Amino acid sequence: QSTVSSAIANLEVDLGLTLFDRSSRKPALTAHGKVMLRRVQDILAASDRLDRAASQLGAGLEAKLSVVWSDTYQSDGFEAMLAAFDQRFPDLEFENLVAEHGDLVSLVQTGRADIGVVGAQGSYPPDIGSATLAEQSEIALFVALQHPLALQNDINADVLAQHRELRLNTYLQEQSGATIAPSMPYMAAVSRRTWSAPSYLMLMEMAVMGFGWAAIPRWMVTRFATGKLHELDANGWPRRVPVDAVWSRRKPLGQAGTWLLGQMLETG
Repeated sequence: QSTVSSAIANLEVDLGLTLFDRSSRKPALTAHGKVMLRRVQDILAASDRLDRAASQLGAGLEAKLSVVWSDTYQSDGFEAMLAAFDQRFPDLEFENLVAEHGDLVSLVQTGRADIGVVGAQGSYPPDIGSATLAEQSEIALFVALQHPLALQNDINADVLAQHRELRLNTYLQEQSGATIAPSMPYMAAVSRRTWSAPSYLMLMEMAVMGFGWAAIPRWMVTRFATGKLHELDANGWPRRVPVDAVWSRRKPLGQAGTWLLGQMLETG
């Protein structure tokens, strides 16, 4: 005990602070002592995190994991999966990107992202691995409430062609080496009048403003535009969209990436 008391006294001298009130039989922390105790606890916690990170990195844990998501993906287990990921890898840098189709495949192919989740493509480049998730997305046609199409039923392609199409158009579809599946809703323009954007969110915003009709994932409209968009009664719509997880065959995934990919394939 005398050794501890001496160490504390020496620390007080070094810091120029009184850490304990010794006026009573049982010493108590002073206001300065309480502040310094919190700082020491923070330092010890940081030291624990450093030791844990060093151990995980030495065992093959990557320092950073980047995942690029398509807005077609929406899983009931998504929140629980991320919560489990946070518990398992609390100190890992986790980057999330958003892209679609060829843009998304290109980010994985070039190593900018480790894993991608994308609306299923017709084919992928040879260096891209893929697996289909259990859950599918659903895409429907939407217009603003005041749009002329909102008053019509049993709409066919000829009727759609008379109005502006808000169309998904990515930057690198041709260069990526991926091809879009013929059955997918973003395959070809129906109308000769089109506005385009590289993200579903931007298409949804333009649709809300009344600039045309758009094929948009239903979950996005439900979450972000309820009461602002009308779903069209169109022939062949809505459409179910398979969703794939993709990764580079040239760059093995680390511990965190392997775990997350496994969870995606297990839960959809």
